[in-house]
Amino acid sequence: METLLSSLRITVATMVLCVGGYTGVVWAIGRAVAPDLAEGSLITAPDGTIVGSRQVAQAFTQPQYFWSRPSAVDYNAAGAGGSNKSPTSRDLTDRAKETVAAYGATPENPLPAELAAASGAGLDPHITERAALYQAERIARARQLPVDRINQLIDRSAFSPGGVLTPDRLVNVLEMNLALDNAAAP
Repeated sequence: METLLSSLRITVATMVLCVGGYTGVVWAIGRAVAPDLAEGSLITAPDGTIVGSRQVAQAFTQPQYFWSRPSAVDYNAAGAGGSNKSPTSRDLTDRAKETVAAYGATPENPLPAELAAASGAGLDPHITERAALYQAERIARARQLPVDRINQLIDRSAFSPGGVLTPDRLVNVLEMNLALDNAAAP
């Protein structure tokens, strides 16, 4: 019986130390080093309500907004993942055709591949500058703004994450859409 009690005490102490202690230390370091990232990179509206996260894509379907990449998980951050469908999958082909049609792509004006293909996690909050520029005309028409104004906004918001693996400049879709709303505000 004494061995059982000793084992239980060691188990509880190990769990408190490894689960509670380690998690608390990592959280505290995260809060000290990068508080915004540690709290989910949340974006708030002027009234204080949370409108989203810089790190998780959202579905935008209205013509006056930039559209995110397709999501195999319907933008549900609780279940990130790809569709695991083969390139020869009929479902995948049908979804891609619907997406291409929604963008109004033509052989003369082909859709950038990333706008037709979901990211690996289905939650990628960024699109390339090229994909944003592809959408500029639709957005300008819907907002009754000059295309040059949308293009300037894209250019100001685009950033290069650096490295050889990401040669394209990226834009955050949610931040771009909030900037569009702010630019259109009187």
